[in-house]
Amino acid sequence: MAKTSIVTGASSGIGKAICQVLGDMDYEIYGIGRDFSEAEELASNPSFHKVELDLLNTSELENKIREISKGKNIDLLVNCAGVGYYGLHEEIKAKDISAMVRTNLEVPLVLTNLLLRKLKETHGTILNIASVTATQSNPHGAAYGATKAGLMSFSKSLYDEARKYGVKVTTILPDMTATNLYRNADFEASKEESARLVPEDIAQAVRFILSADPHMTITEFTVRPQLHRIEKKS
Repeated sequence: MAKTSIVTGASSGIGKAICQVLGDMDYEIYGIGRDFSEAEELASNPSFHKVELDLLNTSELENKIREISKGKNIDLLVNCAGVGYYGLHEEIKAKDISAMVRTNLEVPLVLTNLLLRKLKETHGTILNIASVTATQSNPHGAAYGATKAGLMSFSKSLYDEARKYGVKVTTILPDMTATNLYRNADFEASKEESARLVPEDIAQAVRFILSADPHMTITEFTVRPQLHRIEKKS
């Protein structure tokens, strides 16, 4: 019987690539996003279910998750949706700080809260897509890095809390990846192949983690390009 997954940020970038890999692995996928106009290829998989909603509308999110999970096993939750704003901290708008805290940290906490009982029943897996910024100092990205550090801390504590129930929790820490996360920044991932990641790299990390021997858990998985370079936007 196919396993069932819920993926946020499914309409673009890393989330979309993860959905494609999960489709190859015969998962039934509920992909949550705001706009799937650039993800039409996902619709060709009959096991993919498009869920269009605003993750920051908590009541709508709760209702939809209860609707999806009613009478159904849930085997995998992938918290992938993220937003970033960069610059000197005093120059970041309060509304943008709020958007980062809510999207990058609050939403994964809420979704895990709603689904953890189901995941305990299936000995399921939670994958939290954080960032290498979770483990380092982040000038010009202090608030963003703080949200990812918070997500990593949550993952560590949750694993120790839920491991005895068979639940696996992995934090994936990608370095700069060629996605639209940097649309609000004055820099972007390098165009040089060896100096950037692409969404498919992170999706292959997901494949590796889910294919590992079930007796072990990979609690942290860092993915970096061979070279370390970024580019200023022209």
